Amino acid sequence: MKFDELDRKMRVFETAHDQVVLPEIYMVARLDGRGFTRLTKEEHPFEKPFDGGFRELMATTTRHLMNSGFKVLYGYAQSDEISLLFDLGENSFGRKIRKVHSVLAGEASACFSVALGAPACFDCRISRLPNAGLVVDYFRWRNEDAARNALNAYCYWTARKQGSTVKEATAFLSGRSVAEKNETLFGMGINFNDLPSWQKRGYGFYWEQYQAEGVNPKTGETVVATRRCIRQELELPKGDAYSAFISAFL
Repeated sequence: MKFDELDRKMRVFETAHDQVVLPEIYMVARLDGRGFTRLTKEEHPFEKPFDGGFRELMATTTRHLMNSGFKVLYGYAQSDEISLLFDLGENSFGRKIRKVHSVLAGEASACFSVALGAPACFDCRISRLPNAGLVVDYFRWRNEDAARNALNAYCYWTARKQGSTVKEATAFLSGRSVAEKNETLFGMGINFNDLPSWQKRGYGFYWEQYQAEGVNPKTGETVVATRRCIRQELELPKGDAYSAFISAFL
């Protein structure tokens, strides 16, 4: 059997079930750290419940993904997850989901591992959102999830640091309302409202243009060029203001 014939015969097993994101559908990728509970609790001495060094590892990875060949309009990170909003016209790999999954997961895993100096792995999934309103809802969802997780994390780790066992700290959270958790945390010396915004709501990344002076190598004249960089926002707006913030990228 000639190679071309063999190639056509076998390649169908790779591509027969390829799914693509249809045109005019928004794509949002979410990457999650695989086994990061073990990585952050057992393998590396990160501060609990939040660590500035870990945040910078996630920020480095998010910036890298925004520069990895896809047109990403907005990046959002909280805990061990990263969400990326693609431009509506993004067409890399013909919008094949398996290609986007594998490339982003590989890029994130490689970047984070190099920055950490130890192996780390991310998985990836794509949300296919048919309108701008659902894109806003997606990022509101992750933003609210960050707040819920932050409150639980502070309650759990504060209890642990004050002598509770794993079982006791876990039972301590069971069945309590948000108001009760806030009140209990306040009784342990922490006002949740006063904590850094990035811990409670995550942090965002977007492209920002700026003017830079340079020299024309042919004429020697000073010229002004428009360049762009990624801005990191640690103080994201809340509620409806965050919805408006996201809508501005669409």
